[in-house]
Amino acid sequence: MNISVVNLQTCLFYLYASLLNYRYLSGGSSIFCVSRLFRLGVTTVREITQEVTEALWDELKDFYLPEVEEQKWQHYSTEFETRWNLPHCCAAVDGKHVSITCPPNSGSLFYNYKKQYSIVLMAMCDANYNFIGVDIGAYGGNADGSVFSNSIFGRRLLHGELGLPQPAALSNGEVIPYFIVGDAAFPLKANLMRPYPGRNLEAIKENFNYRLSRARRTIENTFGILVARWRILLAPLHLQPIAAENIIKATVVLHNFVKSHEGQQYAPPTFVDQIGQNGEIIPGEWRSHVDPLEGISADFIQRGNNASRDAYFVRDALAKYLLET
Repeated sequence: MNISVVNLQTCLFYLYASLLNYRYLSGGSSIFCVSRLFRLGVTTVREITQEVTEALWDELKDFYLPEVEEQKWQHYSTEFETRWNLPHCCAAVDGKHVSITCPPNSGSLFYNYKKQYSIVLMAMCDANYNFIGVDIGAYGGNADGSVFSNSIFGRRLLHGELGLPQPAALSNGEVIPYFIVGDAAFPLKANLMRPYPGRNLEAIKENFNYRLSRARRTIENTFGILVARWRILLAPLHLQPIAAENIIKATVVLHNFVKSHEGQQYAPPTFVDQIGQNGEIIPGEWRSHVDPLEGISADFIQRGNNASRDAYFVRDALAKYLLET
């Protein structure tokens, strides 16, 4: 009888802790407000949220943010071609600043170009707004190197070790690699496509930039959904950097978890950007609810753009194919 009572009390405690944590992450309330709502001490609430967010990441990451194998990359590529009409694209990548309060004795490590303190969320997503790779915790003021090339998946991509499928022929017979898409801040590589620079471009380049932009907007919308649903990220996190990392990790895996089970309610079609009949962009509903996280400057992502001849050839070959199809 005593064992049953203990088990019931344990279950009720974890249910209570889960409800508290969900309220904290989705409502965007401060630790103080949540402590008053649940009639618990501030320190107790802080300990509960940290314990639960760590557990969420540990238990869910292997199922909802697993290592991507070549067969899965091929599946992602098929989805991008079907939904966004961009062949051989496997993912979209971008980085965002998540604001935090100034950590003690941190100097300018976390002080970014927007004159805020932050840590960086670098992420890749698939064609359906699911995170497929994240790197969390780089200093917001780190101007000494590239946060992308220093991230785990960034290093592996730039060294050809990410496991992307082998180069294959397009329908016109041109053989090109599979690649990730990013904005103008990212370097141009054979397996990392960015738009052509400049304005008043010739038709072939304008068309390429438009098609690339449609695919790249998936990562912008993924961040938008994340912030709109887990509103704790809207305001600066009044936490130490490691605790803030745990919060971000939890929201990322919860995003994939909820979207995989209740996708239509969590992110209905009108919630994200749509392509109109004439090719115009119709803003998603999330944009009327929240402002997107601050982006990262080009200097922060890379030190120059030493593109190889192969990278230029791949972009030009793809641009020609997209204009013809």
